[in-house]
Amino acid sequence: MAAWPYSVAAIEAFEEAEDLSGDNNFRNLVHERGNVGDGQVREWKKLNSKELGISTSNITKPTRKVLNSLKQKGYEVYLVGGCVRDLLLKRTPKDFDIITSAQLKEVKKAFSWCEIVGKRFPICHVHVEDSIVEVSSFSTRQNMVGGDVHHDFVKPTVYDEKDYGRWRDCLRRDFTINSLIFDPYTSTVYDYLGGIEDLKKAKVRTVIPASISFQEDCARILRAIRIAARLGFRLSRETAHSVKVLSGSVAKLDKGRLLMEANYLLAYGSAEASLRLLWKFGLLEILLPVQSLFSNMDKLLAPDKPCHSSLWVAILAFHKALFDQPQDPLVVAAFSLALHNGGDVAEAVQIARRITSPHDASFHELLEPESLESQELIDEVMDLADCVKCALYRMTDEQVVSQAMAEYPKAPFSDLVLIPLGLYLRVCRVFECVRDCGAQGFASKQGSKIDYKSLAMGSLQEVRHVFARIVFDTVYPLKLTNDHTE
Repeated sequence: MAAWPYSVAAIEAFEEAEDLSGDNNFRNLVHERGNVGDGQVREWKKLNSKELGISTSNITKPTRKVLNSLKQKGYEVYLVGGCVRDLLLKRTPKDFDIITSAQLKEVKKAFSWCEIVGKRFPICHVHVEDSIVEVSSFSTRQNMVGGDVHHDFVKPTVYDEKDYGRWRDCLRRDFTINSLIFDPYTSTVYDYLGGIEDLKKAKVRTVIPASISFQEDCARILRAIRIAARLGFRLSRETAHSVKVLSGSVAKLDKGRLLMEANYLLAYGSAEASLRLLWKFGLLEILLPVQSLFSNMDKLLAPDKPCHSSLWVAILAFHKALFDQPQDPLVVAAFSLALHNGGDVAEAVQIARRITSPHDASFHELLEPESLESQELIDEVMDLADCVKCALYRMTDEQVVSQAMAEYPKAPFSDLVLIPLGLYLRVCRVFECVRDCGAQGFASKQGSKIDYKSLAMGSLQEVRHVFARIVFDTVYPLKLTNDHTE
């Protein structure tokens, strides 16, 4: 990995600082030579977490156990990254990340079930009850910049070693709002790079200049979009410019990484906002075809209640099928009801025919309603199931993908197939019950409550149930109740 920008300038500043006296002189020199992000000077701040509205009761029990265990052994422990940001925003963090002064081997020794994972940047996975708590080490992160730079850094005399170590760690974060450090034992939030200010301004800004940050790791482009979409934030001017200029570089990521990033964008309750930003910054044609239906998906999901990737892939395939072959609204309604009922198409058609509420006319992939006989509806539902599976197959065919990309003159050539074979087969099974009319013992969902744990694990029944709800609620915005089905 290349050395961080400004490292040489920072070294020179540190060396000159040895001959200077006074806190302000050193700080100004460091920021003049080695400032970050947009180049503005950021005052180092230590803030009271209670005054900021953070309560330690918001920290999950497994995380507290890990924090307490390491603290009792005499190590420094802090919460870092997105969890601090979310706590400040009164949001539920999807996970909690810990950084400690302990070496990773010391962390592993401290817990009965702990493993070191990762090669480029190793961390510890501490298993507590049914949860995994990620723990990184200051020493590991310091070594990320490379041996030469690490050894050449001269420690400033105006800050104690702990402050200096925390600051250095912050310089390696992606965005300022992710660079905050929280000490739950002293109720202190450390803000070295202006993260609090950017939170107040609802702004996503890179820690180092965006053009350099995104070239170092192009996945940060997708993370910037993801964070802005989830939080309703905007990108800083410099960050937005670099996203547009360097958007094509995300195609260099391997397929597995792209799938993971796409899942983060679409499966955590901010799919519609993510798609809008992907389109705005020229990323949508690279990653996904233009799709809809995600607004209703967002109503059912949240950062702490995500879905399995098979759900949003199924939605993409379904929309593609409708785009290629528009359908009567009752056909779509019966199709979704059949999925919900475990494949009983005849029963689904009977229920659909009792719908009296109007369909959403703004959903352009729907035809004007016709008077269809029951058998005609059944046949159309069967055909729709085949169309969806066909669309799914085309999404996994390299030649088809490259031909589709050729329709976008500004898009780079790509035959990238994002969806692996295993995921393709899993999504196909979502629709098999309709084609087989439940003959293979497909069970219908009992009750309307979503089992989010099963959904995250990719339970076929749960994915099928949630998919059906999303499709039906999109076509018929009013819930299917006795008032309008009789």
